[in-house]
Amino acid sequence: MKQKRSWSFFTSGYLILVLLFIYLPILYLILFSFNDSKSMISFSGFSLRWYESLFTNRSMLQSIWTTVEVAVIATVVSTVIGTVAAIGLSKARRILRTIVLEVNNLPVLNPDIVTAIGLMLLFLSLKVRRSIVTLTLAHISFCIPYVILSILPKLRQLDDNVAEAAMDLGANPFQALTKVILPQIAPAIFSGALIAFSMSFDDFVISYFTAGMDVQNISMYVYSMKRFNPAVNALSALIVVAVAFILILANLVPYLKDKKNKKEE
Repeated sequence: MKQKRSWSFFTSGYLILVLLFIYLPILYLILFSFNDSKSMISFSGFSLRWYESLFTNRSMLQSIWTTVEVAVIATVVSTVIGTVAAIGLSKARRILRTIVLEVNNLPVLNPDIVTAIGLMLLFLSLKVRRSIVTLTLAHISFCIPYVILSILPKLRQLDDNVAEAAMDLGANPFQALTKVILPQIAPAIFSGALIAFSMSFDDFVISYFTAGMDVQNISMYVYSMKRFNPAVNALSALIVVAVAFILILANLVPYLKDKKNKKEE
């Protein structure tokens, strides 16, 4: 009994330390986004000056807009392509599926610098001027593998006969896809889209090598700053709040739907 209690105390303490290690820097950042001074060591007083500075800094706002624009386009395109590819792979022969998946894993396992230089050389060899278009294409290319890897496990759990049963009942292949398969893998598609958006939003290395001279996302903007601007703390705090809101919403909506369905039954 004593051993169980001591083990429980040890695991609880270890879990608390891990959570502190992960979340304490984020809480520290949010706290100092309200600091009245530029200091990152001493808190001199509560103020919203850095949030005001964020929304009046045109170059920072432009880099945020570029980041969001590229991330949204890359997420939508990579999610569509990745979903279709995952469904196709789930129906392909085993040897073909294995080969394609090994190729799909290369961008995931490759260091970002290798992928970045490879994409830059590709655009240079094709004589394509680097711009927001090449930046978006680069982001789409490295987001697709993550979407495929997110959706495939869910597809493996599905009964292969469900789509065939739907077509036997009169549905055409497109209806079987949109009304039978996609609703069942919707959570995996949403997870893949979130991962793609996150990967695109915070990317620096690939963006640095594939964007033009006149294009900057937020990570490139922060890198190019001569002195650290505490307005970045305010931006980071807003991003954390937005991500937390999306995650709460993503978990709360399915729970409320299930609860509603149970009441109706």
